[in-house]
Order: sequence, then structure tokens, then C-alpha cells
Amino acid sequence: MIGAGFTLAGMESELDFHSAKALLEWQVELGADEAICEQPVNRYELPDTVVKKPVANVAAIADAPADTGVDAAALARQIAGGVADLGALKQALEDFELCELKRGAKSTVFADGNPDARVMIIGEAPGRDEDIQGLPFVGRAGQLLDKMFGAIGLSRDAPDSAACIYITNILPWRPPQNREPTPDEIAMLLPFVKKHVELVKPDLLVLMGNTSCQAMLGRKGITRLRGNWVSALGLPAMPMFHPAYLLRNPIAKREAWHDLLMLQAKLREK
Repeated sequence: MIGAGFTLAGMESELDFHSAKALLEWQVELGADEAICEQPVNRYELPDTVVKKPVANVAAIADAPADTGVDAAALARQIAGGVADLGALKQALEDFELCELKRGAKSTVFADGNPDARVMIIGEAPGRDEDIQGLPFVGRAGQLLDKMFGAIGLSRDAPDSAACIYITNILPWRPPQNREPTPDEIAMLLPFVKKHVELVKPDLLVLMGNTSCQAMLGRKGITRLRGNWVSALGLPAMPMFHPAYLLRNPIAKREAWHDLLMLQAKLREK
């Protein structure tokens, strides 16, 4: 069947890689497996020797290049191990080409805040607003995060490192349609996160959401983990509800406030 009445022409600037791929696959599933030209073709004028070529698989084209056989996680560990400062770590991430997420993202979302901060927040992955601005936690969830930590006297913009927070994510690139990161994606990018923590040297970690807990602790279940101090990379870590979860479940803000007070008390102890 030939697709008619729908084209991606003129939409290239509005669609990222993953959205365009999804639209093409949707058309194939509907039976529109042949492309149409910009101009009509008079098939009566075509020579008899023309042979119709088989239509290539859209998904196969979109997923190219093929698997190179490289152990991405091992290579990431090697690259991260040779990094000496945050600037070099950011550049290493921007040069890392083995994660497919990068192909569909607009920005590499590295970090925000003061790297001398005592508290380092590790979120899950960038959303749409973060991908556009290139900074973590800048959408509605980010606005709530700022209010939460502002309530205990902490801010990403504070000039004093004792009152500042530093924020990053497990993944620096937005997953398509904000889907949950896969275990392979987490394993591939975790060496960069570990090196990030090593370079920042915070007093405390805040693990925002299930993906952060899965990556840093090897387990999920944020409703069971939150409200309890755990250890991650040799540092005290507090698992907390992700602000996006709190926006969907405002009743959980009470527990989040409890966890913030525990964090504040821990900072005063130190």
C-alpha cells in the first residue's frame, strides 16, 4: 500500500530522531510501506526494464549503525577512569557515541549548581524542558525541587557552598517519550556518574526516584527505601520521591518533607 495524505516534509525541525522513527513505523504497521515522491510519476512512460526494488525495513534503517560488538560499559569505565576534572568529564560524555539516546536528544544534560556543594542530587533522566535547556530539573518537577530544598535553606544558585546543591542525572540524554531507562543504558552510563560523584566529593547524596536507586544501590522500590539513610559509593545517601511523582501524588509530599528534615538534620550533624 502506498501512503497518501501524510508526509514528514517540513517537519524535520520539529521532530527528533525517535519521534520520526515512531511515525514511520506507525505508517508501516498501517500498510503504508511505499514512499511517494514530491512530483507525480507517469508509470506509462517508464521503460520496461525498470525493476521495482524491495522496500527497506524502516526500523532497521532507523536503528543503524549496527552493533559494533564493543562493550559499551567497559569502554565507559575506561574513559571515565582517565578523566581528571569536571570539564573533561563533560567533554567525555559529549564525545561518547555508543548510547543510542544521544542520537535523539537535543542536549547533553550534564549538571547544575555549585560543584563545591555538600549535597549532590542524582536524578533519573532529562525530560523535554531539560533537553531543550541543557540543564537538569528545569521543568515543573524542577520548580518543585527548588521549592523543596529552598524550604530547608538550600538552593542551586546559592553563592555559599554550604547552602548550595549540585544536581545531575543517571542519564545525560532524554529517553524517547520520557520512557524509563533500560538496564543496559544505566549500566553503560553509570561509570560516568560514579566518576562525577568522585570528582564533586559531596558530603551527602540524594537519590531521586527509582532509577537513581536502581543505579546506585542495585535495588528499586522507592516507597520502601525513602526515609532511610543508606550507603552509596561510600557516602550517606537518602532515597527520596522524585518531584514528578509528587506532582502526580501530592499526598506523598508529607513523606518528602519528612525526608528533607532528615537531610537537614544530617547536615547539621556534620
